[in-house]
Amino acid sequence: MGKSTGFLEYERKTGPVSAPGERIKNFRDFHGTLSEEQQRLQGARCMECGVPFCQAGVMIAGMASGCPLHNLVPEINDLVYRGNWEQAYIRLSKNHCFPEFTSRVCPALCEAACTCGLHGEPVSTKENEKAVIEYAFSKGLVKADSPRVRTGKTVAVIGSGPAGLAAALLLNRRGHSVTVYERSDRPGGLLRYGIPNMKLEKGIIDRRIRLMEEAGVRFECGVDVGRNLPGKELLKKYDRILLAGGASNPRDIEVPGRDAKGIYFAVDFLKNVTKTLLDSNFKEIPYYLARGKKVLVIGGGDTGNDCVGTVIRLGAASVAQLEMMPKAPAGRMANNPWPEWPKVLKTDYGQEEAIDRFGHDPRIYQTTVTEFLKNKKGDICGAKTVQLAPVRDEKTGRMRMEPVPGTEKEIPADLVLIAAGFLGSESYSAETFGVKLDGRTNVETAPGSYCTENTRIFTAGDMHRGQSLVVWAIAEGTEAAARIDESLMGYTGL
Repeated sequence: MGKSTGFLEYERKTGPVSAPGERIKNFRDFHGTLSEEQQRLQGARCMECGVPFCQAGVMIAGMASGCPLHNLVPEINDLVYRGNWEQAYIRLSKNHCFPEFTSRVCPALCEAACTCGLHGEPVSTKENEKAVIEYAFSKGLVKADSPRVRTGKTVAVIGSGPAGLAAALLLNRRGHSVTVYERSDRPGGLLRYGIPNMKLEKGIIDRRIRLMEEAGVRFECGVDVGRNLPGKELLKKYDRILLAGGASNPRDIEVPGRDAKGIYFAVDFLKNVTKTLLDSNFKEIPYYLARGKKVLVIGGGDTGNDCVGTVIRLGAASVAQLEMMPKAPAGRMANNPWPEWPKVLKTDYGQEEAIDRFGHDPRIYQTTVTEFLKNKKGDICGAKTVQLAPVRDEKTGRMRMEPVPGTEKEIPADLVLIAAGFLGSESYSAETFGVKLDGRTNVETAPGSYCTENTRIFTAGDMHRGQSLVVWAIAEGTEAAARIDESLMGYTGL
């Protein structure tokens, strides 16, 4: 432990962030960085606990506590404090394929479980991680990891999101020949088209893809396996298949008026925006999608917040965001003790921007849509809503949200974005390989396994566990790669 009293001497500090009024003028990353000296002091705050929950990645009360990748957090923080950036990168790389992604988009499960956060502010582990990986890229430490020997084994990875990329990188490093199939025009999956550019600039993905290609991974884009390429063709060609297509079946809002024009699934809308930006090299901003419109976002999660931030940048006249659940408390409640994931109010960047732009928080809690309203042309013009109240189910003991009579209202809307989550994988991607889906429409495997009933076909990521975080997808891809390697070689070198 380099600085035994660091957590007492230094306060938590993070990099500067552009003011909401400035950052909404473009789609660029708005997070700055600390100086090297300041970042080292943040590393000094780590207590190097006897039991580091930050790297545990265990489930407590049904929620993850600590990093699912089991990053060597105290060791890395100590090396940051000492200024040994190269060794910090080496330690970080022991467990993590893509810290450049999680250090930008992860909700920092490690920090939520930090002992410093029990009575104060947690260590800024996420920004320490970002400083380490960006130092490594700037100094040429991150290289194409080409294998010395090829095994002669072949693997097809379906889907180039975080799970597929993690598995592809590791299996290629092991010496297997890997081809990644992606139905979109560019690799990256959720990272590319599900997360807006201001949250994850796409050049960050591109530089990693270039290194993977240099190392021998092949990417086939514009190939929708199960539609324009049958699964049986891949089974003839490859020794193993990994299904990592994500939970890409969006949850719909089945109410009267759903056929109105101007209602979109959130990820489709976000993809349209990002693709327009990338295709034009950021010279064309698709203002026509939201400028001057009253926008209604249905869903209070990360994707809903991304929609809020996106439409504000596109010139929306107003934004309302519906959230079914009650407003979370400002601090931990007695029934939510550390190191459980804190069930507390989070105001994210999009909501901050809405408050700055319109003078109020866009979120409307405990509310859902009962009907979409449309004009004579069939365009969306509003939505009927009703308030919800928690009611305990007498049979199961669980709480459910029920409509409250007499609380109906109408909200004007020219554009509706549905960000209500996902129901699991799309069935055709499993059917083409003849594998089963479970009751939650995830690809079926034995508990704790990544292998389907067909021993040549594996699955990982959201397609396996359901909608989750990028860090969980990377952890799943990492573990699935080891299981595939073991099935090919009789043991695993991963």
